[in-house]
Amino acid sequence: MGIVYQTDKRVGITYAYENKAYWDKEKKQSRSKRTLIGRVDPDTGEIIPTDGRRKRGSIRKEENKNPDYKKLYEELQMKYAALETLTTALQKEIKDLRGSR
Repeated sequence: MGIVYQTDKRVGITYAYENKAYWDKEKKQSRSKRTLIGRVDPDTGEIIPTDGRRKRGSIRKEENKNPDYKKLYEELQMKYAALETLTTALQKEIKDLRGSR
């Protein structure tokens, strides 16, 4: 039993697999069974657990049952203000472009 590292050349991600060797009686050869452990962090070399289905780890975040509505409201206000500023700037730009014909 050991850990095998394999790099996906398409995206450059290295995965860690647990390798278990066993004897195949029919073929009279050694065979191996690999099980995905996780993804290897390129900076630290640490193995980050994954189930192989593009999910980040097998431990999920707890859902916040009581969201902070004040914080959510303030975030929406900021997004709305930014959208209004962008809309005004784009309308001015369109007006300037139409006037320069």
